[in-house]
Amino acid sequence: MEFKFGGSETNQKTVLGHPSGLFVLFFTEMWERFSYYGMRALLVLFLVSTLIDGGWEWERADALVLYGWYTGLVYLTPIIGGFIADKFMGYRKAVILGAFIMTLGHASMALEGLTSIFFYAGLTFLIVGNGLFKPNISSMVGQLYKSQGKEKDAGYTIFYMGINAGAFLGILLCGYIGENVSWHYGFGLAGIFMFFGMLQFYFSQKIFGKIGLTPVKVGDFEDVIEDSVEKIEEDIEEIVKGVENSKVVRDRMIVIGILSLFVVFFWWAFEQAGGSMTIFAADYTDRALEGSAATSFKIINTIITVIPMLVITWVLAMLFKQTYSKYSFANIILGLSFVIIWGIVIWMLYREFQSDTTEVPASWFSVLNSLFIILFAPLFSKVWESKYNPSGPVKFAIGLFLVGIGFGALAYGAAGIPDGAKTASVSLMFLVIAYFLHTMGELCVSPVGLSYVSKLAPVKFVSLMFGIWFTANFFANLLGGFTGSYMDPIMEEHGLSTFFLIFTIIPIAAALIMLILNRKLLKMMHGIK
Repeated sequence: MEFKFGGSETNQKTVLGHPSGLFVLFFTEMWERFSYYGMRALLVLFLVSTLIDGGWEWERADALVLYGWYTGLVYLTPIIGGFIADKFMGYRKAVILGAFIMTLGHASMALEGLTSIFFYAGLTFLIVGNGLFKPNISSMVGQLYKSQGKEKDAGYTIFYMGINAGAFLGILLCGYIGENVSWHYGFGLAGIFMFFGMLQFYFSQKIFGKIGLTPVKVGDFEDVIEDSVEKIEEDIEEIVKGVENSKVVRDRMIVIGILSLFVVFFWWAFEQAGGSMTIFAADYTDRALEGSAATSFKIINTIITVIPMLVITWVLAMLFKQTYSKYSFANIILGLSFVIIWGIVIWMLYREFQSDTTEVPASWFSVLNSLFIILFAPLFSKVWESKYNPSGPVKFAIGLFLVGIGFGALAYGAAGIPDGAKTASVSLMFLVIAYFLHTMGELCVSPVGLSYVSKLAPVKFVSLMFGIWFTANFFANLLGGFTGSYMDPIMEEHGLSTFFLIFTIIPIAAALIMLILNRKLLKMMHGIK
């Protein structure tokens, strides 16, 4: 019997119209992103915080450079991890090993108070582990689908919802505990759920069938005669269609390269969220609330916390329904992690309502990105499946334009700040608007980019191509960190508004160029839409 989806028979059971295995990957990636974004939300704030507050009291420029190197390197190592998985290890082992190394990294960072060596060792473990984890779990998503059409795009968008569910919870909880209780506890909490994610994936991996096995093991499943026939067919096809295929592959690889180039402009601007935008939130935004404003924030914060948690729990329940009989232990681990998360959420909300004073944590604004993803990702998924689905390059152009407009809002909000000022009290609504526009742009770029890499890359090198894709993110984050380090010099000479205008003009210009290239790129895709 031929299955509709890749993987085992159990994987043919659907959740929201997609294979169950997608949601196993959904939750695995969710906990990995919980750990990554939870730690990242604290990194710059911890480094610039005073010694009295438990921080290292670094200069802003130094903290932003380290932030740029870290966020950049976590996107560089996937090219190595992708190659290792493609040639030797397989996707599954790479994901498990990567998750384990990242767990060690978070544990090490939680011990930074003993010696700074633990802090730097932790960052190193996170960079290495991410290199094994990130490209390979994305590759497994693509192999769940046998078609290359709209269904795969929708699947990647749902997967991206899982990414941002983890980011939402990680920033919200790790950020809150780190800023209000202890930096060490914030770093440590991030690692606990990375460990849960690893266990859940390990005990449910058979749902993927042959997907993600090592190259040798995949061969062990094949009948010898069938292998021989397939080899002969491949040789004949290579001889007959070699020239044609080489041109198609070359063109599609060029498209991946061009999209990778333009994604640099997007992430260069977007990743200011954890750097200059976090500093803007901490030092230049009016976060102290009183009276009705404080009460309103507590209510809004409760709503935006509880509703996404209910949505994710509902998805969890649907996955339980389809897979519990076959993978009960993995489901129990996943359920236990949610019990703990709900406990922390309830404790945090109760603590806030009992407090006499209300100050919005600087890390809280980063939550908005993940919140908007969770709320709007299903809508975007439906649009991409409809007749109104634009081409990939057009989606990229829209995303670049939106991220530029978001920084335009910040530039407008910062216009009244005197040159060289170290503090200000700008309305927090400008940050809310910026994060909303940036998120809408992200939904047009990131999940779409992942899907196009999966569709355009040769099957044998799909994980390696994901690694190359993430290399573009490396350059974007590195450049973003170094650009952010000039925040103070630019502000002193020209004002903070001018600093944000840089991130307005360049992405919009890149969007216009992408629109011009649209027809040419579509031709070079050779039927991939």
